[in-house]
Amino acid sequence: MSLQTNRRVTIVMYHFVRDLKHSRYPEIKGLSLEEFRGQIEYIHRYYNVIGVPELLAALESPDQALPPRALLLTFDDGYRDHFDNVLPLLAGHGVTGCFFPPAKAVTEQEVLDVNKIHFILAAVPDKTRILDSLFTLLDEAREEFPLWDRDDYYQRLAHPSRFDTAEVILIKRLLQRELPEALRKKITGALFRQYVTQDEHAFSQELYMGITELRTMREAGMYIGSHGYDHYWLDTLDAQSQEREIELSLRFLQAVGSDIGNWVIGYPYGAYNDSLLRILRDQGCKAGFTTEVRIADLDQDDPLTLPRLDTNDLPKRRDAAPNQWTMQVLQENIAA
Repeated sequence: MSLQTNRRVTIVMYHFVRDLKHSRYPEIKGLSLEEFRGQIEYIHRYYNVIGVPELLAALESPDQALPPRALLLTFDDGYRDHFDNVLPLLAGHGVTGCFFPPAKAVTEQEVLDVNKIHFILAAVPDKTRILDSLFTLLDEAREEFPLWDRDDYYQRLAHPSRFDTAEVILIKRLLQRELPEALRKKITGALFRQYVTQDEHAFSQELYMGITELRTMREAGMYIGSHGYDHYWLDTLDAQSQEREIELSLRFLQAVGSDIGNWVIGYPYGAYNDSLLRILRDQGCKAGFTTEVRIADLDQDDPLTLPRLDTNDLPKRRDAAPNQWTMQVLQENIAA
């Protein structure tokens, strides 16, 4: 590989970016403003930030090179954090990012179940309290739904991940996909009202950007991509439901002003399957972003299944020594 023919890109994924210490929910899983500034300065020191148009041009033509040490910034879930905190910093550094807002959160001003779960977890330090409430609600539903015993759910689902304890994973999996949809929505709503707020509408307006903010971001040079409509695990839906999710999300992108002739998707939870990929290709999707943790190689990876690093995979201080991911990129360029 030579510097003139680089076809690799580090894609980084962000969610919450806020002044965590002084917020109402300091336990929310996110990046503090200080950490975000430090990470952007670190990235500015070691990488060359590209935008989606440069990525799509390289995907379109096998002869199109990326800059050496190329990096793309992506931001999921359409939080107001991105407008208030991220946009000014990116603009100040003269770089752009790709933003993936779920359409339903913006257009219907409802709090997505995934975010209800986030804030339930952030509101209660002792996660056993949440589990006790959750299993009490499950016990009340046993006559209506076929459910397992508490111990069975623990054995099957309570396995820690890179960033979450076993208890947190158990809560997330039960409320995100394991329970029947009607039941998990009912239980998530009840826990949200119990531990967070009774005023979902006001909370939604505080949490997410609106159409006006998204249009402003696009006009400032940021790229707005699809994140589905309902923020479902798209690999759990049948083909007809997948088509509906994509069609509704494309209507939303049109309303924001995005170019649906050159559109990309960030998969909610990183979830996709062959059925969804066929639909995306039929709809002209140019690129898809997963949560697989590695550096993307445009000569090897399917454009619809590009991997991403999490923000926690890169240092959060400008003066930090290069970590394993940065060293990999630097060594490839030195070797060239």
